[in-house]
Amino acid sequence: MAKAAKGGRQKHVPLRTCIACRETRPKRELLRIVRTPEGRVLLDPTSKKSGRGAYLCARYSCWQKALKVKKAGDRCLLEHEFELSLSAEDRAALEEYLATLPREEQPPTGLARPVTT
Repeated sequence: MAKAAKGGRQKHVPLRTCIACRETRPKRELLRIVRTPEGRVLLDPTSKKSGRGAYLCARYSCWQKALKVKKAGDRCLLEHEFELSLSAEDRAALEEYLATLPREEQPPTGLARPVTT
């Protein structure tokens, strides 16, 4: 281990994929949502709770996409990932966290050109 600390070998950085945007990022940059053995779906800030986990970026758009139901009768992305229906209580807790995330500014749709006179 002393060699690794002195720069002999790079430390392994675990990577995970956001289920919404499909970007691969270091595990510590993503937020883990877990389906507990009891069937609850919870935010897992420590990434140590037991159960099936899924990862999301800390971006409003990813959380919105993960909780959005596209058509009546469909499941949201998290429900599909965990193969269960979110309880009203679990959905409310996740949407409460979504409300704390800053909204992203939309990029301009047209090309910006400098005005020349």
